[in-house]
Amino acid sequence: MSVINIQSDETMTGLRIDKALADKVDFSRTRLQQLISDGLVEVNDEVVKANYKIKKDDEITIEVPEAVEYSVKPYPMDLDIRYEDDDIIVINKPKGLIVHPSASTKEHTLVEGVLYHCHDLSGINGVMRPGVVHRIDKDTTGLIIMAKNDRAHQFLADQLADKTMNRKYYALVHGVIPHDNGTINAPIGRNPLDRQSMAVTDKNGKEAITQFFVRERFNKHTLIECHLKTGRTHQIRVHMQYIGYPIVNDPKYAPKRQRGDGQLLHAFELTFIHPTTKERMTINAPLPDNFKDYLNKLREEGK
Repeated sequence: MSVINIQSDETMTGLRIDKALADKVDFSRTRLQQLISDGLVEVNDEVVKANYKIKKDDEITIEVPEAVEYSVKPYPMDLDIRYEDDDIIVINKPKGLIVHPSASTKEHTLVEGVLYHCHDLSGINGVMRPGVVHRIDKDTTGLIIMAKNDRAHQFLADQLADKTMNRKYYALVHGVIPHDNGTINAPIGRNPLDRQSMAVTDKNGKEAITQFFVRERFNKHTLIECHLKTGRTHQIRVHMQYIGYPIVNDPKYAPKRQRGDGQLLHAFELTFIHPTTKERMTINAPLPDNFKDYLNKLREEGK
């Protein structure tokens, strides 16, 4: 692991630490935000969060992990491509498919399928996550955008950070939500009692905001539309469990006795500004068959 030491100057004072450091080191803001999130950036010997604002004469230390040698090999697979050009590709991901490999991944991933299709992806996120601007869970279906070059990747990553990229989901939840809409503002972090899951917690939680709108009610279920204002791991799943309406067939946060095939959470709409044309684009993906079948059964049983 290498260490970078920086003393703040007048040009940095008052700026968020990720923005200030972007002008001082040869890393993207996305890479810096990841290092900060991983606790590898300290100011005056204390770990800071991404919203820390630089003060005069701050002593900043950045620990940079050594690169891990890993080869992602292209693998042929059927892709539901909703949009593609020289800069980006938007895919409707099926359930059960992991977005990118890790050291412990033994199954094929979406990244390998996209590499086989287009041969090249951005390298900002390193060799294990080429092209990956954002992620959705293995058991969640729907839209994901990937970058084919570093310029496009940085442009899209900035939209995520600035909350100008909009993501909308459909979710079927247990229970009948009585009000037509709501906003859940509760911090999410690693569950102190189970490191394999996330939870609403003040101990290590980060700001997490989800808006939801009721679209259809059933006897014991509710179909909702969710809008993400932040992008925390498992955010919708954790928030809906937190308010007492867990997502149907969620293997981690819902009741163990389930019916049907697959977690009923689907990313159906993605809105962003194109990195080259600067056009505002909206891409949609229809509900997968298992989601539609479950809804139809509920309708047949009567609302």
